[in-house]
Amino acid sequence: MTHTKDEKLSLYHGLASTISTTAVNGYIPLFAISVLGATDGQMGLITSLPSIVAMLALIPGAIWLNLSRSKKNFAVYTTLATRLMFMLILFVPFLDAHFAPWVLVFLIAALNFPGALSGLSWQTLIGGLIPEGRRGSFFSTRNQWTTIAAMIVTFLTGFFLQQFSKSDAFPYQILFVAGFLFALLEVFYLYKHSDMKEDKIEKIETQTSKKKFSLDVFRYKPFLSFIVCAVLFNIGAQMAWSLFSIYHIREANATALWFSFFSVTNQVAQILSVKWWAKAADKHGNTLVLFVAAAGMATAPILTMLSTNLFYLTALNFWIGLFVSGTNLLLFNQLLKATPEINRSTYLANYQFILSIIGFVAPQLGVFLLGQFGMFSAMAIASVVRLLAGCSFLLVALKFERKQPAQAL
Repeated sequence: MTHTKDEKLSLYHGLASTISTTAVNGYIPLFAISVLGATDGQMGLITSLPSIVAMLALIPGAIWLNLSRSKKNFAVYTTLATRLMFMLILFVPFLDAHFAPWVLVFLIAALNFPGALSGLSWQTLIGGLIPEGRRGSFFSTRNQWTTIAAMIVTFLTGFFLQQFSKSDAFPYQILFVAGFLFALLEVFYLYKHSDMKEDKIEKIETQTSKKKFSLDVFRYKPFLSFIVCAVLFNIGAQMAWSLFSIYHIREANATALWFSFFSVTNQVAQILSVKWWAKAADKHGNTLVLFVAAAGMATAPILTMLSTNLFYLTALNFWIGLFVSGTNLLLFNQLLKATPEINRSTYLANYQFILSIIGFVAPQLGVFLLGQFGMFSAMAIASVVRLLAGCSFLLVALKFERKQPAQAL
């Protein structure tokens, strides 16, 4: 009965969180370039600096989380702090035009300090509240509903922004306020979650380990094999993030409405496909199906370069969305499956720490490749790295899971 209550609350929390972040996050690149006049270098920093801040946050954060008497309350406080800092972006357009883009870069980076702690504590909390046998079904349903919400909000915000000049800051400021109001609702539902099971896990963690960052976690083969694959995948995925924004805005001349079309078609595809991915993972194994999803993601950068036609790019986002839903669902399930219940926060902290390093390096690498070789070559390299990552998941599925089922991820 507790699980049913927590699953319902998690769904409401996910919807509020999605509405809060989707109303603004998807349009930050457009806001930065069209309103504030951000350069390619500043766009790269907006993508990469948050990862360094998140990495620095995880060092003390994992210790604080482990010492916290309530992981739920820890998640509540850090989530609220993140949303409060995000609200400060509302005032950036009032600053001098020369400094405004740099202040945006700073704020986007700084809010990832509490943001990283929020993500780590939520993963630990939800991993303890939702039993492993329920995760595939529950998270596929949760992702489906949050994707529907994101699709509706994206279309409405895109239509709203389209009514104003591309360089007008006022509509973005309206969205910041609306996003914060939903963030308060997000925090409320998070606070309503049960705190029972996480307390039990916390006691076990306190008894077994006080060391949050240790090479010992990499001796656990399921976790190590997952880390290798995930690192390679995130390098390929994140090195293209800034490139997509720059390509859509500078070369394809996409407006806010077209950005909403890109997102909506992507989200429709996610809604239609997420249940299929969950069933396929149950039938064929999470890692093997993750290979298919990652390989599909590898097609995104190179296919994007085939045309600047906005209708083509909209249709392409539907294709990409089919694999995004699988990747998001299966990567998170794989992470929880590759980490033991005892000391899970330790494993998650190490994972987030490594991803933070990748999150800084990869976008900068993408921008560097763009400057050195041009957009086509940079995108092609991103596709190759993504494909190699997909193959690494396949290798794990064939070599470890099939041959040693007792140590399967």
